[in-house]
Amino acid sequence: MAEPTRTQARATEIRLRWLTLAACLAPLLVLTAVFGTRFGLWSAGFGLEVLTLKIGRILAFAGLAAALVAVLIAFKDMRRRGLYAAAALAVAGATVALFLIQGQRFAVPAASDVTTDAAEPPAFSRAVVAMRGGRGTSGPAPVACPGLIAVPRQVAPETAAAALEAAGFTVRGAAAFRADGSKEGFWFGLTHDAAIRIRPGRTDVRVAARGDMKIGDEACRLARAVVQGLAPAG
Repeated sequence: MAEPTRTQARATEIRLRWLTLAACLAPLLVLTAVFGTRFGLWSAGFGLEVLTLKIGRILAFAGLAAALVAVLIAFKDMRRRGLYAAAALAVAGATVALFLIQGQRFAVPAASDVTTDAAEPPAFSRAVVAMRGGRGTSGPAPVACPGLIAVPRQVAPETAAAALEAAGFTVRGAAAFRADGSKEGFWFGLTHDAAIRIRPGRTDVRVAARGDMKIGDEACRLARAVVQGLAPAG
């Protein structure tokens, strides 16, 4: 009688392991999408939009279902099986929560080219325009975004460069009356370019995504960060 009981326990443990692995599939796929994109195996659009936001989202909810099944199976003997259930539920729950948060952020209907002066937006330098493949003066005009306003003072080029660096940009140039920078995203390498125009009594900012992918209000968020760095302390 003892052998069937031992066999059943072993089978239950194997099921719990598979359910725990199922709960980890979504984050594993996201990591694969990230590294594949960074190493040039596929485009950022495929890695982010297809592998992560479509397939990864499906696997995230499937993983949560698997975690709940693991909890039900482990409930009869939480002392010996509870670790599997807890791990599966923690990973799946955190993954689904992150997908929901990012989904809300990406759903925001925001522009990818924003500025503090929509009537006369700052222009990118020749070096940055070259990095953008010639995209700097063509395409949809930059627009304003909520809470983004010009700095009502003339800042020094050094201050503009420091504001770009504080917002995570790499400075591409800083001279009298202007500064430029670019920022490559950590996960999928999506790049934004920034231009700061300095005039007597006013400093304007422009941030534009380098590609055509829609990633929520990232351009507005970065532009606000640059403006915050330009504002006087206190």
